[in-house]
Amino acid sequence: MMGDNHSDIYTRLDPHGEVLAQRYSTYFAPTLKEAPAEAEIVSHKLLIRAGFIRRLAAGIYSYLPIGLRSLRKVERIIRGEMNRFGAREVLLPAVQPAELWKESGRWDQFGPELLRIKDRHDRDYVVGPTHEEVITDIIRREVRSFRDLPLNLFQIQTKFRDEIRPRFGLMRGREFIMKDGYSFDLDEVGAERSYQAMFNAYQNVFRRCGLKFAAVEANSGPIGGSYSHEFMVLADSGEDAIAFCPQCQYAANLEKATAPAYPITPGPIGQPLDKVYTPNCRHVPELARYLNVPEASIVKSLLFFDAQKNPLLVLIPGHREINLVKLRDALDGFEPTLASPEEAEKIMGVPMGYVTPIKAQTRIWADQGIERLKSGVAGAGEKDYHYLNAEVDRDFQVNQFLDLCLVEANDPCPKCGQPLDIKRGIEVGHVFKLGLKYSKALGATVTAADGSESLIVMGCYGIGVGRTLAAAAEQNHDPDGLVWPLALAPFQVALLPLQIQNPNVLAAAEELLDKLTAAGVEVLYDDRDVRPGVKFKDADLLGLPLRLTVSEKTLEKGGAELKNRADRVVVTLDLAAAPTEIVRLIKAFLAPS
Repeated sequence: MMGDNHSDIYTRLDPHGEVLAQRYSTYFAPTLKEAPAEAEIVSHKLLIRAGFIRRLAAGIYSYLPIGLRSLRKVERIIRGEMNRFGAREVLLPAVQPAELWKESGRWDQFGPELLRIKDRHDRDYVVGPTHEEVITDIIRREVRSFRDLPLNLFQIQTKFRDEIRPRFGLMRGREFIMKDGYSFDLDEVGAERSYQAMFNAYQNVFRRCGLKFAAVEANSGPIGGSYSHEFMVLADSGEDAIAFCPQCQYAANLEKATAPAYPITPGPIGQPLDKVYTPNCRHVPELARYLNVPEASIVKSLLFFDAQKNPLLVLIPGHREINLVKLRDALDGFEPTLASPEEAEKIMGVPMGYVTPIKAQTRIWADQGIERLKSGVAGAGEKDYHYLNAEVDRDFQVNQFLDLCLVEANDPCPKCGQPLDIKRGIEVGHVFKLGLKYSKALGATVTAADGSESLIVMGCYGIGVGRTLAAAAEQNHDPDGLVWPLALAPFQVALLPLQIQNPNVLAAAEELLDKLTAAGVEVLYDDRDVRPGVKFKDADLLGLPLRLTVSEKTLEKGGAELKNRADRVVVTLDLAAAPTEIVRLIKAFLAPS
């Protein structure tokens, strides 16, 4: 269909070696009218319908050509910012020997998400979910002197975590593409500089991707370390909840957020214990209704087991929920186990719901709200009975008061005291201060200036590459399909000739294609001999930022019709001026904000 003088259009490359133009008729971009039944959220549905990805198995996806173009754009943005901040790229093995994981202690700690395999010699390996052990092993072998530090290494590579319930397409897969980076410093001062540099780099990455995001204080989880931030793309479909202060911009994920001064009304002091009949009131709401008291006045008693299998009674106000991550942190990283009703009754001698802290023989921890409650309703240690006026210190002793509850909307901000909002977010990046966790376990040291051996202080920095793409889709769509930020769009322009049998239409479209690619614009050229409605629907579904239509009607008006996918504004451009105007728009879109 194209003349010989246009044959070079399809071999023109951008600075990254990508072909600038593709013919839709010969491109592999299969679209679907309907999403498959297993697709639950918008990004999953649209990325499948638009031909970006296809499912191979649960939590395992293939990237098709158009999806890979967008994925590569995310990777290029990441590489650019890593290079800007002095990180150096490596590529580490996906399969790792179990010995390294046993040496770090994570062979037993990581749990069933770690895919363990054996080779033909019956030796244990893992398919890497992350690479702290591997990179630390390289550093302990190759880095000898403080003069070799600081050092920052990163890679972009496929990982595997055997999620118990993979879902939401690229959002929570088992196999995924991740950028993971690691910093190595002589001391905490240097480590703080490295952490801040990567924090800034990550902000640049997500800004350049065109995303609305928040950096929030976070829990370090199985990676470990003393301090971390998550980068959350704000979206209603996000799996994670974020406590956010509109006044001072404090932000933390719900696992990490604190609001120790949440409202609570202290009960009366000095009143005698009053044992009352509470038939079939095992749960807080029914007990509150029966006694006609607020749920906040009830002491909720939860029985857990610690690392030594010893019982631990945890008390929280009845209107709050336990934060298991905070409890885990208080137990030095041990995952607390809630006692079953049978176990609780065997240990405490009474069914759950009537367990009492009064005269309890177990260790007792309590949320700070219990200390401020002063007096409330507590189990009586007897079925169908509770105590009124149970006072802290007088009637029961607490071994330790801690911040153990989940933050809720309108709780006071821990920094400025203003009401907190709860937003939804998608985690796309995470930065950690690892400290000495891995260097100590694996013996990664350098010789300091005074000749002594010094453990290397480490940091860890991850970005979910595919998840960033999915988060962008989740944040940028409308009822007709995807609406890509220009930085992540697989092509910048969809060029649609509507009557390709008309030589005037075809010649005008080919001339535009030639000039656009000569100016470095990425074009998906829809040369298919199909109805205009099909081309329009596919262009909207793919979500390319600009749509340039050439038809008999637009030529009668003197040019081509340009539609902005995001705001749907349509203008008619003179054919000669169209390429210049499109280049101007693209530069404006990509200009730093």
